[in-house]
Amino acid sequence: MSVTVKVLTDGPLLVKGECKVEDAQGNPIPGKGGDTIHLCRCGASANKPFCDGGHKKISFKG
Repeated sequence: MSVTVKVLTDGPLLVKGECKVEDAQGNPIPGKGGDTIHLCRCGASANKPFCDGGHKKISFKG
């Protein structure tokens, strides 16, 4: 299965497909389940690296 990454307008990165997320030391970060994740790109998420909708509160413009 291939992995696709889509930049959502003024929002997170939408990652579709089975993938692993690792921290800076290479340790796995458990996902949310399923094959779709949203990764924060605004820096406002309290659940980094995953999006929690914080971009809406800070009116993020990507």
